[in-house]
Amino acid sequence: MLNTNEIVHVYFVPGMAANPSIFEYIKLSTDQFQIHWLEWLIPEPKESLKEYALRMNSFIKHDNVVLIGVSFGGIVVQEMSKYLSLRRLIIISSVKCRRELPRRMRYASNKGLVKFIPTSLLNHIDHFEKFAFGDFLKKRTELYKKYLSIRDVNYVDWAIENMINWDCKEPIPGIIHIHGDEDIVFPYKYIDGCITVNGGTHIMVVNRFRWFNKYLPSIIMTGKKGD
Repeated sequence: MLNTNEIVHVYFVPGMAANPSIFEYIKLSTDQFQIHWLEWLIPEPKESLKEYALRMNSFIKHDNVVLIGVSFGGIVVQEMSKYLSLRRLIIISSVKCRRELPRRMRYASNKGLVKFIPTSLLNHIDHFEKFAFGDFLKKRTELYKKYLSIRDVNYVDWAIENMINWDCKEPIPGIIHIHGDEDIVFPYKYIDGCITVNGGTHIMVVNRFRWFNKYLPSIIMTGKKGD
């Protein structure tokens, strides 16, 4: 049983190529929780996902923590959890095993098409706004510029390859999965056994932060959303 009288240390890992400021609007009571943001490391040449997870674990400075990952960060925290004793493992807008990956990703993996994905386009994201017409596209471009700051091609190539080729056959027991029913990156129809955010998209940790501020404390402490 969780001790509700002690400070719970909550470590967040952002999505692929994102910086931790995607969590800037997530607020948890400082009487009960302490938030820690983890930043992406640039992978070493030919570094395995296991080796990378162990390097990320070196930044976990407390025992019995809560580990939360978004999107590809959700995959990474699952690998990290294999070498930690956790209070709670939570993923958001992510997948728990290979069968939850969308068909296009599994197809790309099976056909060896990863190398054809033009990841270098991230280096030119500043130029996207020149072609963004209308308020919606301009706002979306500004979001990308603000949050997708990890432009290192070696990192992005490594991340995409490890996401598409992730070989996890069964979900980790006890994992908590929060997913939006309008996620187009990891479509909801492939996801089993999650806490559903109605109307939630792949970037809901940013644009639905009020939902997380309301329900995340209960999810952390009990594993359930509560009222």
